[in-house]
Amino acid sequence: MSTAHDSAAGGATPARQADFKPEEKRVIFASSLGTVFEWYDFYLYATLAPFFARLFFPPGNDTAALLASFATYAAGFLVRPFGAVVFGRIGDLVGRKYTFLITIIVMGASTFAVGLLPTFYTIGWAAPIILVTLRLLQGLALGGEYGGAATYVAEHAPENRRGFDTSWIQTTATLGFFLSLAVIMVCRSMMSTEEFSDWGWRIPFLLSLVLLVFSVYIRLKLEESPVFRKIKAEGKTSKAPLKESFANWNNGKIVLLALLGATAGQGVVWYTGQFYALFFLQITLKLDYQLAYIMIAISLLIGTPFFIFFGWLSDKIGRKKIIMAGCLLAALTYFPLFKGLTHYVNPALEAANANTVVTVAADDCDVHVFVGPWTRFSDCDRAKDFLTKQGITFKSVPAEPGQTVVTRIGDKVLYGWNEAEYKKALAEAGFPTKADPSQVNWFMAELILVIMVIYVTMVYGPIAAFLVELFPAQIRYTSMSLPYHIGNGWFGGMLPLLATATVAYTGNIYYGLWYPIGVAVMTLVIGTLFLKETKDHKVRVDL
Repeated sequence: MSTAHDSAAGGATPARQADFKPEEKRVIFASSLGTVFEWYDFYLYATLAPFFARLFFPPGNDTAALLASFATYAAGFLVRPFGAVVFGRIGDLVGRKYTFLITIIVMGASTFAVGLLPTFYTIGWAAPIILVTLRLLQGLALGGEYGGAATYVAEHAPENRRGFDTSWIQTTATLGFFLSLAVIMVCRSMMSTEEFSDWGWRIPFLLSLVLLVFSVYIRLKLEESPVFRKIKAEGKTSKAPLKESFANWNNGKIVLLALLGATAGQGVVWYTGQFYALFFLQITLKLDYQLAYIMIAISLLIGTPFFIFFGWLSDKIGRKKIIMAGCLLAALTYFPLFKGLTHYVNPALEAANANTVVTVAADDCDVHVFVGPWTRFSDCDRAKDFLTKQGITFKSVPAEPGQTVVTRIGDKVLYGWNEAEYKKALAEAGFPTKADPSQVNWFMAELILVIMVIYVTMVYGPIAAFLVELFPAQIRYTSMSLPYHIGNGWFGGMLPLLATATVAYTGNIYYGLWYPIGVAVMTLVIGTLFLKETKDHKVRVDL
């Protein structure tokens, strides 16, 4: 694998490597802080996705609305690679600084507009259509943001500290997620549920305008990357970065290997440890939203320093082996970890699922991933929707003659769909309607969440340095951005949608985990066999 990196770039001298210059600190701080705000904008919707299901989608089927909400959430991720291509090209042609200045303006403006958006009850189907449009703009902006920030920091960093310096950028997604959790939690704690549902949910989105102004001000103070300044002065910038990145097979194969052998697994491990864990606590285990937010926030606070640790460690032992180890641990332990969450957070639900067999007999069930005016819900759809929302494991069996749906909950047989009868039967069988805080083993549950965040830091801490080092300066912004955003935007961003749909289809609350496990194993195999270590590749220049 060729890394004719920066033929225009010589290595930094040992003396310069040893100095931790004020400019280096300023670059890391400004890039990281601006990216924190941008991730905050992006994750507000992700954090409120279950809540948005009833704000922007029609009533009638909670799981279908939730899946539609997740689909809208996923739309922002699906468009990220296009943002990577568009803004990556601009970044390699015009420069790093001004490109990610544009991205943060687009992101902040789109997020502010969500705070002004009328709901489904006010403007009908126009609400989700506009919401999807704003999510697409957010995704485009984020597609150009990360590559710019990571490249900018890496091109300022000394050769022997690139993993450490870029690992600060890696903390931004988690810190942005944490900031969004904190703001939402404060808003919800200061008002009633009705007030938050009516207008309070808008506040976190409207606050993004303040963050936008502050971030733009900071980034205007930055200078262009020294690497880009040098290759531009020498006339060595790419005239066609897209063609050189993807039409040239020598570089294109590295892009493909970086995707399948690094960023795809990193993406699913990241989103499982943060978002899917949060949704599992709230939706499946029925833990109060405030308690779920607090638990995730604590795990992020404990785990975030490990981004820096694994970035630093990657400067010593290499990037690849740490990323591969994170994928391996995740694939081996996700099932016992999530089953452990059920055991320690909602033991009554665990016992009821173990002691009571639930079956649903029907042939006209559908999984409604994309909900629209065309959607019709059968009795079977409503029955499975209800059971899925209760965190209940059930089996699908063939329909019984003359019946739309027959559900057996233990010895109780229910014909057709009647929510009151289902609630009564579940209560008699011992299924809890919510997690009992007095029965939660807080220490063990929190330990499991911290372990999953540690996996996140292993795969994510070294990834920026790894990707930057794979590609030459002339096409670095474009080449590294695409595999990163396909891996995170498509493989990772689709996780809540695909996992939730899998659970609804199979009736098993853990079957959604097969998706991240399968992708992590793929990355482990391809990365181990076909990707080389990059930590000794040169990207710096002497000015």
